[in-house]
Amino acid sequence: MADSHHHPYAKKTETKSKSRSRKRRIADVVLPQRVRDLVPESSAYMGLLEIERHLDMTVMRKHLEMQEAVKKPTKVRRKMRLFISHTFTPGRLDAEDAESLMSHFDLHIEGRLLEDQAHSERYQAGRSRRKFTSFFKRVIVELDKAKYGPDQHLIEWVHPFDRQESDGFQIRRFGEESSSCSISLLPDYQPQQVKLEPALARILDLHTATRPAILSALWQYIKTHKLQDPAERQFLNFDKYLEQVFAVPRAKFTDLPALLNSHVQPPDPITIQYEINNDPTEQKKQVCYDVEVDMDDPLRQSMTGIMMSATSQQEILGIDSKIHETVDQINLLKTRREFFAQYASNPQEFINSWLTSQSHDLQVMQDSVGNPENERKCSFYCKPWAHEAVCRYFYRQIQSRRAELEQSLGIKP
Repeated sequence: MADSHHHPYAKKTETKSKSRSRKRRIADVVLPQRVRDLVPESSAYMGLLEIERHLDMTVMRKHLEMQEAVKKPTKVRRKMRLFISHTFTPGRLDAEDAESLMSHFDLHIEGRLLEDQAHSERYQAGRSRRKFTSFFKRVIVELDKAKYGPDQHLIEWVHPFDRQESDGFQIRRFGEESSSCSISLLPDYQPQQVKLEPALARILDLHTATRPAILSALWQYIKTHKLQDPAERQFLNFDKYLEQVFAVPRAKFTDLPALLNSHVQPPDPITIQYEINNDPTEQKKQVCYDVEVDMDDPLRQSMTGIMMSATSQQEILGIDSKIHETVDQINLLKTRREFFAQYASNPQEFINSWLTSQSHDLQVMQDSVGNPENERKCSFYCKPWAHEAVCRYFYRQIQSRRAELEQSLGIKP
């Protein structure tokens, strides 16, 4: 039975299924040097392989960069325009319902993002637009307590759990007198942010941030000023500024989060002062304010979509499979050509070497030892190793007989 190298006509059943099941390697698509010598045009294919290798490295690097970028909560600052206005409706004596009998005002608070051209096109293509209420978790409107009483002067809106978003609010209160109001909007930071006390904020040059960002800035300050104890690395020796803030000269690194808890507080709300009056000429005016809000980077969603897309990857795998099958066929044809070329150049020598290979393969398959053909000749035993082999044989026989005598005589070795 000849192997595939010496006898390519041996039946190769399930060749394609095996080639698909085995793990593909870059060497499987490289043409042998013999094929490249026979087909000079194959240099173009080898050049494409080199380009593909560089392209795969670039794609893999970019893919890893996108994975790291998606893991980080990347935020972008956007401007939101707030529109505040009110309408005053005087009471009517001829009204049939109770509400129309009393004078009242309606306060309108609305807001929308100022979109640039790129974002506008994206939203027009079908991507949903974030509404005003999705950026805030609480809105408080405080009216004049002396005019509206302790029960009617405070209006608070808390973001509902069902996440029903809208583009604004409308608040109605009864009364005829003009009043000033204070509108406080507390942003819904994701992840949650806190505000540093003024002394620590000046040291770290950081006003409002997440807790991990504050710890990172504090650790950077410690490294820059070399405040880590050189002998006991788990301890930090505060300078005079941090000592004034934390009221301790020294602390463990693991105690930093606990020390920070007493020096942070909820972030400041966005506060707007507004005047409500019953002058008909003032009701047509609309006050606008621009505030900055945080939102997810749109590129993050695009990168997630690219990474989750399996269509292009399946197409690439299908093309790679076809390339591997084609290269396997080329290698098979090369083996056949070499078989016929060797047979045509010297048939007798080729047949002798082929029969020798067949005999060797048969011995390997039958797990036989030695060469019976050579062992039949006396010259096989006239070699230097024969004398040593005979000596070793007699030595083992003598040792075996000696062990038997000692055992029969009861002599312990």
